Amino acid sequence: MKLWSSLALACVLLGPIAARAEKITLRVGYFPNVTHAQGVVGSHTTREKHGWFEQRLGPDVIIQWYPFNAGPSAMEAIFAGSIDLTYVGPNPALNAYIRSRGDEIRVLAGSAEGGAALVVAGDGRITSPADFRGKKIATPQLGNTQDVAARAWLVQQKFKVTLTGGDVLVIPTANADQLGLFQQGRLDGVWTVEPWVSRLELEAGGKVFLEQTDAITTVLVSSVKFLQAHPDLVEKFRAAHVELTAWLNAQPEQARALVRAGLSAEVRREMSGTIITSAWRRLKFTDQVTPAQFTTLVGEAQSVGFLRDAIPLDRLLSRRP
Repeated sequence: MKLWSSLALACVLLGPIAARAEKITLRVGYFPNVTHAQGVVGSHTTREKHGWFEQRLGPDVIIQWYPFNAGPSAMEAIFAGSIDLTYVGPNPALNAYIRSRGDEIRVLAGSAEGGAALVVAGDGRITSPADFRGKKIATPQLGNTQDVAARAWLVQQKFKVTLTGGDVLVIPTANADQLGLFQQGRLDGVWTVEPWVSRLELEAGGKVFLEQTDAITTVLVSSVKFLQAHPDLVEKFRAAHVELTAWLNAQPEQARALVRAGLSAEVRREMSGTIITSAWRRLKFTDQVTPAQFTTLVGEAQSVGFLRDAIPLDRLLSRRP
């Protein structure tokens, strides 16, 4: 009887310790953009103590959210082991996959298409592709998805584009800085994503010159190390992401309100509902993505001098169990 009592007491004392030891911290990256709506909702609901992902992953998972300005920074964080999963543009994911020879990055699902555009000054200085000669165009970060798209499009227009000059100067500039520089007339155009496209239109008098309506804008990726260590957890997160993506499409009014609240909390200023609505109409939220879409992106990147050492993409997409 004494032995049984001692064992029972030990279980009582050690139980909470064992439970705490089993908790897993999942670190997830995202950008404070409408194009990363799933990440914005995830981060905001975690902040508000009713996390979308926590409710589906269970009490033993702690989720920490990390905002980034653009994809290359998020990929460096994956390589450094600072985050485990991230929402990111497809080009930085491709670059990281190729750079690691396919050993460190897996695409888990699609997230968004569209929502990217080239915005030019509304004063009429640019009305045709030829007018871009000698102009300054900003992109969010060197090598990010919009940066590659901008350079590839300019090359298709027969312009010479280099990292430091050429016929059109492409200037990697953080999204938050683009708006002010554009308003000051120091940029002739900006190739970026929502909600910055709508902000450039509505707050700075910009005009959309072209839109990427069907292009992949955002995907969900995982580090291979974390995927191999926690395959069941990653699959649960992917399933929650798929469910959230469907909810964004089924409940657009509620979704816009939640994304607006999340972005407002992130940037610490009230985000305009008009801007969110404007941004939303350019986006398609989807958990689907295909190898063919990435093959096209490789071709575009190679046309402007990126991804010269491309490798087969057969391991890029994580196969669902």
